[in-house]
Amino acid sequence: MKSVFITYDQAHHEAIIDALTRQNCRGFTAFGNVQGRGSVDGEPHYGSHAWPALAQAIITIVEDRQVDPLLRRLKELNDNKPLLGLRAFVWNVEQTI
Repeated sequence: MKSVFITYDQAHHEAIIDALTRQNCRGFTAFGNVQGRGSVDGEPHYGSHAWPALAQAIITIVEDRQVDPLLRRLKELNDNKPLLGLRAFVWNVEQTI
């Protein structure tokens, strides 16, 4: 199993939920509004007067076979609107209860 941690501009939220649903990634935890700044480029997401955008984050635990199709869809979303910002990170899941 793998965990996929997705951070994104709040404008992507519905599309992220749709991507998870289409890949049968039923379980997830959404962190709501989070703040951050990308490591390469893009605008900060601080929710302040100067930087009003906010980010959101979701983590999901999926079967290995679900990862690549999900990442492809997330890459499409990011490629279509690169200035919004979207990143996904994949980690191994060692144990669950």
